[in-house]
Amino acid sequence: MKLFPVIGLSGFAVLALAAAEAPPSPALTAVRTVYILPMSRGMDQFLADRLTVAHAVQVVSDPQTADAVFTDHLGENFEQSMETLYPKPAPPKAADDKGDTRKTDQSQASEIAATADKAAATAPVSTFGRGKGTFFLVDRRTRNVLWSTYQRPAGSRPEELRHTAEAIVKQFKAARTGKAEE
Repeated sequence: MKLFPVIGLSGFAVLALAAAEAPPSPALTAVRTVYILPMSRGMDQFLADRLTVAHAVQVVSDPQTADAVFTDHLGENFEQSMETLYPKPAPPKAADDKGDTRKTDQSQASEIAATADKAAATAPVSTFGRGKGTFFLVDRRTRNVLWSTYQRPAGSRPEELRHTAEAIVKQFKAARTGKAEE
């Protein structure tokens, strides 16, 4: 009976060792530039600073030049932010009887009205109430989560936020290289 816990423990140690030496994800190593969405308590500013200082990736202020997006939340507001930053292409329009693909004034007006209705129905994006300690790196094209970590700040003082950002960047760099944290 005492043999089972020893086997289970040694199996756990093998799995932990294998995870520490696992090769990095090709999708994660392909990320060269990141855009950081606004985060609670100004964590986005601390994260941008630490990513830049550590030369982990290039932080960009133009979301169109980013390979991926850092965020501290997922869900409906995140999807709305992504749709605003990176709208999906509209499906091609079917040609009418004459082969004319130009829109009529009426169809243009109805599309403008629909867009205005959608904008009015969209909930405002707020950073209030977020920031529970989980951070995500999301591929801007596929919208897949490439990497995530949980690192809850000890408080809201600047030195605590800077320390948290340093820990996040350390974990991120380790994940990109496939080496265990030092």
